[in-house]
Amino acid sequence: MRHRAPIAGIAAHGGFIATAGYDNRVILWDAGTRRALARGSHDHLVNDCAFSTDGCWLVSSSSDYSARVWAVPSMRLHAVLGGHRDDVDMAAFSPDDRHIATCALDRCVRVFDRDGRCLHEMRGHTGNVLSLAWSANGNELVTSSVDGTVRLWNVESGQCVRSTDLGVRTDSVEIDADGVVYAGDDRGRIAIVDAGRATFVDAHHAGIKKIALDARSKVLVSLSYDRSMAVWRIGGPGRLEVSNRSVLPELVWARAAAVLDDGRIATGTFGSTYALFDTQASSWDLEGVVAGVAVNAVLKVDARVYSVGDAGVVSIDHQPTAETGSLCNFLVSAGGRVFTGGQMGRLFDADSGAVVHEHHSPLNCGVAFHRHGALHLAIGSYTGEILVFRLGVGATPSLLTVLQPYENAVKGLSCGDGLLFSVCASTDIAWHRLEDWSLAARVDKAHERIANACCAIGPHGFASVGRDRALRIWGPEGIETHPSPHLHSVKCLAADDEHRSVLTGSYGGTLALFDLVEKRWTELHRPTDAGVSSIAWDGGARRFLAASYDGGIYTVQR
Repeated sequence: MRHRAPIAGIAAHGGFIATAGYDNRVILWDAGTRRALARGSHDHLVNDCAFSTDGCWLVSSSSDYSARVWAVPSMRLHAVLGGHRDDVDMAAFSPDDRHIATCALDRCVRVFDRDGRCLHEMRGHTGNVLSLAWSANGNELVTSSVDGTVRLWNVESGQCVRSTDLGVRTDSVEIDADGVVYAGDDRGRIAIVDAGRATFVDAHHAGIKKIALDARSKVLVSLSYDRSMAVWRIGGPGRLEVSNRSVLPELVWARAAAVLDDGRIATGTFGSTYALFDTQASSWDLEGVVAGVAVNAVLKVDARVYSVGDAGVVSIDHQPTAETGSLCNFLVSAGGRVFTGGQMGRLFDADSGAVVHEHHSPLNCGVAFHRHGALHLAIGSYTGEILVFRLGVGATPSLLTVLQPYENAVKGLSCGDGLLFSVCASTDIAWHRLEDWSLAARVDKAHERIANACCAIGPHGFASVGRDRALRIWGPEGIETHPSPHLHSVKCLAADDEHRSVLTGSYGGTLALFDLVEKRWTELHRPTDAGVSSIAWDGGARRFLAASYDGGIYTVQR
């Protein structure tokens, strides 16, 4: 019994460890032997999990819009906590185990009893609510959000007691026994909030994705997309002293961590099982950790089909040809060469696996284009930069300029009509002129929720998709919005070479075709119960290729 996709959440209690996976599974492990004991299932990605204080229950939160309560160790389903209208990112038991709080991308916080009855619904955040924690006495909740605020809530009344604006997206929050709040933000800082006043510790060089507090040992762990983990001692109210730093191994995902009873730290990974860090020896144990089978990108180049995924192995026509050693997110063809990159911030030559550039944060997407008669390559990063390279024949790409249109992740890039078009996780979009890299236009909150991808559609302009499940067309005649038939967040899209149609793919495994001429959706089918990660046009065979997190590549004939 193993995970088949990345582990996004982890929890520990006594002799048990629990992991939440993007394979829709939550698995209970024996902490001593690392043997899987039992598992539960959701209908979509599992984002996090947490034990009750007494260790008799486990709650998991999922992109199927629910949290679920499981008996430990049988993993028998006890209750489903519903009512959210978007992904549930986190859930946690109150200190007395009587209540469970959930937070979700619908910007709502809910409090349930253990049997699934909703007692309170708390609203006030203006962005997705990403994290929560209970106060030691169980009377209050603290939450963090994309909107940059950390909010304190009275659980009995359901009212917001205090809001502290940190000015930047904050992914993870904890609160100690003294009521001091610790929050990891997108600038790599740990905010220490005491009675509403915030001070900051410069902790990492990129956004912090997870902080984990162990109240017993007064240890705080922070994980960042700068590929490092820091262990902090809480020296007193609001005082942090770093006691250990480690570079994260390539298979460790900077999204999940839990402190074990013996002081070791368990973390999420990009597959199969969890990793362990020994703080005394400063060493990692990745026994049994094997990258998942997910394909994250597919690309047709001449007569060959390239693919790459969680394992970082580049395949051509399903045959492994190069190893990058880390998860990769995209493929882009430029001047007879193919490039890829991902979690480690490294840009690779996909045919050889050689590193051609290193960035300080993960790489998400890329596009190639001509400018002034020369071939160029643009790469979007997690920290909002667009890296622009000039490509010489057979030469190492030369970094020409760095654009910084966003503070959040660049999720998609495309080019057309002398413009570089980009979409951001913040929901914003921008156009830059290729002529001089100046900003031609920008639309804030272009999507109602996270924008995930974009493509050029010829004379129609550009198209974008995102978590709001709408296809948006940005053309010379204005903006068109076409609600899609997808039931889950739309992850990717591609246009055919005649720009007559666009195929879109969702995290729910559905593919929907949109006719750009008739302006209507024409087909919807679901080839996989895993998500669709990437779509590419295969002009020779007149078909679309759709890569999936289940490791398959599916075709849609035109």
